[in-house]
Amino acid sequence: MSKIFDELKVYLERGDALSEAQRIFEWDSATLAPKLADENTARVVGILSDMYFKTYVNEDVKKCLEELAKPEELDKLTPAEKAQVKELRRLVSDLEKLPPEEYREFSELVARAMGIWEEARENDDYGKFAPVLEKIIEFQKKFAGYRMDPEKHSCLYDVLLDEYESGFTVEKLDEFFEVIRSELVPFIKEVVEKAASVDKSYNEKHYDVDKQRELSHMLAEYVGFDFDRGVMAESAHPFTTNFHNKDVRITNHFYENNLESAIFSVIHESGHALYEMQVADEFTQTLVGEGTSMGMHESQSRFFENIVGRNEQFWKPLYGKLTDMFPEQLASVSLEQFILGSNKPVPGPIRTEADELTYALHILVRYEIEKMIFNNEVGVDELPKVWKEKYEEYLGITPTNDAEGILQDVHWCGGDFGYFPSYALGSAVAAQIYYQMQKVLPFDECLEQGKLEPIRAYLKEHIHRFGKSKNTNEILRDMMGEEFNPEYYVKYLKEKYTKLFR
Repeated sequence: MSKIFDELKVYLERGDALSEAQRIFEWDSATLAPKLADENTARVVGILSDMYFKTYVNEDVKKCLEELAKPEELDKLTPAEKAQVKELRRLVSDLEKLPPEEYREFSELVARAMGIWEEARENDDYGKFAPVLEKIIEFQKKFAGYRMDPEKHSCLYDVLLDEYESGFTVEKLDEFFEVIRSELVPFIKEVVEKAASVDKSYNEKHYDVDKQRELSHMLAEYVGFDFDRGVMAESAHPFTTNFHNKDVRITNHFYENNLESAIFSVIHESGHALYEMQVADEFTQTLVGEGTSMGMHESQSRFFENIVGRNEQFWKPLYGKLTDMFPEQLASVSLEQFILGSNKPVPGPIRTEADELTYALHILVRYEIEKMIFNNEVGVDELPKVWKEKYEEYLGITPTNDAEGILQDVHWCGGDFGYFPSYALGSAVAAQIYYQMQKVLPFDECLEQGKLEPIRAYLKEHIHRFGKSKNTNEILRDMMGEEFNPEYYVKYLKEKYTKLFR
């Protein structure tokens, strides 16, 4: 037992409380808060962020960390305490490089930005959001410059990428996306042509929104979302927020003429939620009490959405319930047709509605644009044009307006540059986990029998319970004796889509 850690624990608990308070405001702003609340709420968020900053950047915390660097003090810590100290060192190192007044100003800016983005998107008015986006980018460039380490980072964008998936630099991501370009782009073109005749007009019929809400609740519970420890609301952009392993919240959205959107969004967010619900009690409400990285987090949501949720075996015990809920729309649609339709690759403008096969191309567009932004190769006023050009280049389509183009994603209004590559990395990690799981579990049999507990238990044992105490490559190495390998992703997509569409 370490007296030094006990002294530090006061700051750790205070920091966690302040972090949870900010997340509650973020959740509320995206779900229930009135529009006119934004400006006042932003000031409160600014005060909380300032308190958070000062909780960790002070002489008392610095002295504790110095003492805990001594071997005799380090030996007194439990593995969970060592993980917290390691994460705290990283956090303090990042925060102390930033001017506190700028940190607070930025926190207030992004708190206001959500409402502005929502209004701009609703009215297809990029001009309303552009000035805010420009300020956010200016802050992120400054912050990345403050934190840049020449030994770790070759450019500003490396600093931002490091926040979401440590160690995955521009150099490594360029290699990863080159695999996607060379291996998948020609394959995608071939499959799109083969699948063109698949009829999925059933998805565009009218689906009662209240029944969709009922379906979403059922699907979330079916894959393992525990409504005693979580709630589901609605927002413009589906997302997951966690406070601790007994309070995890997800949102969904509903369209009367797009049933798939609700189905796969709720399965996706439930995958995120399961990760947070299965973090070990010794880690929850600490600095390591959440998913280890956005790449690993996205691997869990993409695993459930695509590898589980778009699998025919998953729907065998469920499809009858689905057709009973929507008999007029689905009575004449066989399970085989539903599976082909759910997996049909159709290049479209909206990332969150993209099929599994073309999804990586949406991420490639965003990755290349973010690199351009932080290399000072494109200005904010040019972004809508560049966005449309990239979509034409990689998906062969052009968004008809900015609402379905540059304004479609929520991430940039929160300052989350560097996040998007995590989606593609997550898809690749999910495939890698899938091949390992097939070696140790009767995967398809579990799905066909409606028994997802062995799958959830395996993920908890090898991934979820560790929180941030292990990084992505450590988790993969301990699970399967191999670090990240994108070849599994290529193999998975080619095998799946060759089988589906011959």
